[in-house]
Amino acid sequence: MPLFYQQHINQSTRLAIWKIEESESFFAETVPLQRDITHPHKRLQHLAGRYLLRYLFPDFPYNEILIADTRKPYLANEAFHFSISHCGDYAAAIVSRNERVGIDMEIPSEKIHRIAHKFVNEEEIKSIYDVRCTMYDTETNEKLETLLTIIWCAKETMFKWYALGNVDFKAMLRINLKNIKKVGTLDAFIRTPQQQIPLLINYNFLNSVCLTFIHTATTT
Repeated sequence: MPLFYQQHINQSTRLAIWKIEESESFFAETVPLQRDITHPHKRLQHLAGRYLLRYLFPDFPYNEILIADTRKPYLANEAFHFSISHCGDYAAAIVSRNERVGIDMEIPSEKIHRIAHKFVNEEEIKSIYDVRCTMYDTETNEKLETLLTIIWCAKETMFKWYALGNVDFKAMLRINLKNIKKVGTLDAFIRTPQQQIPLLINYNFLNSVCLTFIHTATTT
């Protein structure tokens, strides 16, 4: 069974990553395809992510999933909070009965340098070049690539957790990069005109895969 990683975060919140080695028929036996996806690999990723929801919680109601205008999947009654991510041959999901969650997963690649201007703000650029540890020597492209991947992954997770859309990744999503390592937590916040929302982002590298996730208590 290609379960790549699993974590029981607490009594109500669980996370897992699946390395996709099966055919589409394996997932289609139990997972409904709720929207038309023409690309075969993207369809396989979609099915694997949904498959993980019931793998983590066997009573997860697949057929009650709705899609918001922001394209975020959700349950109307919020019996579960959940978030899904895909990259390459991997799918990841985090599910909770009573915590709001977000997850993202990325494999570092050269293209991160080309899109960094879209999500890294001036304060974070300064922090990147203030970082002084051998793991993140910014004169080494490979190590800078790793750091930029963590930032991108973290901000995607914040975006999914926020769930309201209309997010400026540079202006609204802020991350404190002080003392960053290859595994740990990052202090972050979402800045809106009405408020500043503090968040704690968990991050880790599992082989070549960068994983970030958020789980916060809800008021419901």
